[in-house]
Amino acid sequence: MEHGLFLVLAGAAVSVGALHTLAPDHWLPFAALARAQGWSTGKTARITFLCGFGHVTVSALLGLLGLAFGRAVFESAGQKMEAVAGILLIGFGLAYGVWGLRRAAGRRVHGHTHAHYDHVHDAARTTAWSLFLLFCADPCVAVIPLLFAAAPLGPAPTAGIVLLYEAATIGTMIMLVLPARAGVSRLRFPWLDHWGDAVAGGLIAATGVVVMALGI
Repeated sequence: MEHGLFLVLAGAAVSVGALHTLAPDHWLPFAALARAQGWSTGKTARITFLCGFGHVTVSALLGLLGLAFGRAVFESAGQKMEAVAGILLIGFGLAYGVWGLRRAAGRRVHGHTHAHYDHVHDAARTTAWSLFLLFCADPCVAVIPLLFAAAPLGPAPTAGIVLLYEAATIGTMIMLVLPARAGVSRLRFPWLDHWGDAVAGGLIAATGVVVMALGI
């Protein structure tokens, strides 16, 4: 009986983890930023992994806290955090887009990137950590019911469900991001090279609008 329940929950963890990652906010920002900042395949995969790990780990922590203090409270907290995910994406996209516009303007005026526009204490690193924090603030509450269902099976099976959910989420994110990055990297237009950061910011902000409009 317990073995059967674990298999059912394991299948649900893998399915939910993979399917919820199909939403554009889980992969499009990485592909857009990889094109704009010239990230390699390896760097794109590492940043995607880091953000996916933060996203799922915060979700799992909410579930564990829910086990300790009450499911309803932490499901509600998770849903409120999910509700602002679109707003966070819009804010991040707009801020990055404005930075990109200023950077492109510096190139146009001076013929190269002026130090004033690049002095962001390593823009790529700042962008990666900003994405990490954004994804940590956007947990997936779907994992919480799975944790509650697995809890009677004991700590080891419950941890197994979390690991399966985490692997499915992060693996699907990387599988979506890398082909998207490869596709947009083939776009060779001078205007896109010049305004790439601004365009990436606009795409991320637009993704946030879609997330809010569709409630995903």
